[in-house]
Amino acid sequence: MKDRVSIKTDLPGWGNDASLSVSLFPPTPPSLPLQCAPWRENACCTANTTAEAHEDNSYLYNFNWNHCGAMSEQCKSHFIQDTCFYECSPHLGPWIQQVDSSWRKERILDVPLCLEDCEDWYTDCKDDFTCKDNWHIGWNWSSGVNHCPKDAQCRRWTEVFPDAKSMCEKIWSNSYKYTTLTKDSGRCMQMWFTGLNPNKKVAEFYLSRAPETTVGLTLSLAVVLSTLLH
Repeated sequence: MKDRVSIKTDLPGWGNDASLSVSLFPPTPPSLPLQCAPWRENACCTANTTAEAHEDNSYLYNFNWNHCGAMSEQCKSHFIQDTCFYECSPHLGPWIQQVDSSWRKERILDVPLCLEDCEDWYTDCKDDFTCKDNWHIGWNWSSGVNHCPKDAQCRRWTEVFPDAKSMCEKIWSNSYKYTTLTKDSGRCMQMWFTGLNPNKKVAEFYLSRAPETTVGLTLSLAVVLSTLLH
């Protein structure tokens, strides 16, 4: 993700170093293409980034969706939506975690996905093929893009992921959490939506359940966010 401003505040109970890192982004002009369009009014991404999200071999990650033959269009649409959600959503703060790796400094963890989004994703990919259940690690990158590691067999989706829960939680190493919460619950994050972004209220709900020591920080960040994102 680009154009980020980091704020680091010393507070107990936030990560291994007892600190919280929050990423803030300037607003994006309302010109996001195709599947990323739902975030056009308030986004953490640029139009160029979202255009690349729709490419098979994008410069964003150099990730090859077609590592076990051509991925079906209905399956690919969910991975494009996943990229739009990750790159563009301004409401992932409650689930951002600091990490110490060569290719990123933060990640999302256990974002509660709505039941419909996870189940539909699985259903639309069930006839596709892959060779790995965790797509974050273990690829052969010798050519500059990901290929299946040596001796990894391409198998039908349902053999690698027996159900929607295993796919949603394993494929990006627990970035997402499978839930039985539906979109009308107001307690789960939606990848697919139209109209006003419903995820703002969901994020506010989870922030309201944060430890009392973070309340002052949350209020301060709300002021900054209001300035940057509106």
